Order: sequence, then C-alpha cells, then structure tokens
Amino acid sequence: MRFKSLGSGSKGNATLVEAGGLIPFRLLVDCGLGIRQLALRLAEAGLQLDDIDAVFITHEHGDHVGCVRALALRQRIPVWMSRGTFAAMGMPDFDGLLRSAADGQAIDLGGLEVMPFTVPHDAREPLQLSCTDGSAKLGIVTDLGHATPQVMGHLQSCHALLLESNHDTELLNQSAYPPFLKRRVGGDFGHLSNAAAAGMASALMHGGLRHLVAAHLSAQNNRPELVRQALSAALGCHGSEIVLADASSGTPWLQA
Repeated sequence: MRFKSLGSGSKGNATLVEAGGLIPFRLLVDCGLGIRQLALRLAEAGLQLDDIDAVFITHEHGDHVGCVRALALRQRIPVWMSRGTFAAMGMPDFDGLLRSAADGQAIDLGGLEVMPFTVPHDAREPLQLSCTDGSAKLGIVTDLGHATPQVMGHLQSCHALLLESNHDTELLNQSAYPPFLKRRVGGDFGHLSNAAAAGMASALMHGGLRHLVAAHLSAQNNRPELVRQALSAALGCHGSEIVLADASSGTPWLQA
C-alpha cells in the first residue's frame, strides 16, 4: 500500500491511497480541489481521473469537498461520507453513488479496508480514518481540535501517519485573525497546533512507523521549520525525516 498527498491546506485537501497488485484500487480521501486542478495533480503522478475507484469525504468544509459531486457523476464512482456530512452539504443528488460511512464501521473496498472514526472538529459529523491492506496500516487525521482516547486508539500501530500540524500557537495568537477566529482555530474543535501534533506523534511512535507526514499547515500561522522542529524533537529524529504535505504539490508517493 502506498499513498500520496495531492495537496493539503486551507485551499484544498486530497490524498490518494493505492492498494493491490497488478490492478490496484485507488481511494481518494477528500476532494477539495477543482476538477481541473485535480486532473493536473493526478497527471503529475502518472494517473488520470479514470484511475480513481472511490472517494471518502471526511467532512463538509469546502477545502475537503471541492469537486466531489462533479467527479463522482463524471466518473460514476461511489462516494463515502457520514450522514451528517451529507446533510451539511445540503443533500446534493449523487445519482445513487452515495454510500454512508459511520464511526467504527469498517468499509471493505476489496483489498483495502477503511475504518472511519469520529474526531472533534467544528463540522456536522466529521470522520477521519485508517486504511489497511492487511499488511500495512495508514492513519489519516487532517482536521481535529484535540486527540481523544478514541482517536488515539484507532491510530495505534500505524506504519504511516498523515497528521495535521496546523499552526504554531504563538504565531496564531500574534496574527491578525479576529479573536473569534483565533479561538475557533486553536480550540478543542478547531485544528491541531504543532505542539499538539508532536504530543500525538510521540504517543503513537513505535518501531514500525515508517513515515510521518505533517499536513494542513497554515500559510499564515505556521512555518515549515517550526513543524520540523516540533515533530523531530518529539520523535527523536532529524527534521529532514519529517515529510511536509505542500499546499500545491502535496508529497511524493510514500510506502506505508
């Protein structure tokens, strides 16, 4: 199993997960890009829109849903999301392609099993997920305000982890954001700070963890060197070993 961020940040999030052999199955986790931009970024990875087999939407915010309906209808592929997310999107017509995802209910995609779990975030019914092909486990957590015991339980024993490291608390507090937005971003239902991400990474560290990818970095309230510093200190590794998901180019392919 391998994965690749196609872009991560407030302007759009999308992660591709690929499992299988000669005929791989490809799951797109979130679809926060325009369809033309999605096609361009897939092309950079040697793929086309036709190569996506299914989509999983974590929550209804625009930087995660983007072109999902257009993609699903154009390619005739199923889309998984929670009932709350669907309602918050205004219950758009997916022409029979919508599938319901729920906390703790595994989704068998044929060679790839997805386990959704609830996270604390200011959305209707947000879910994040882990994926396994039977030999490796990938955790994806890009929008949450804090780590609950349930979240930590679902992320145990991951071989790769794509983890939000949204903001530096000091930069956020000193920013030009209005007070309500600072409270929202830094609150228990907002986004993870570098320090909070480092705490999670430290608690989840084990000998089999191959890749830690820092995602959803704020362009205004974070800096790459601060992310690397916080996470590398938590894991006891060099900063260069921390992969950063770029807003426009994502990451290279990584093996889980």
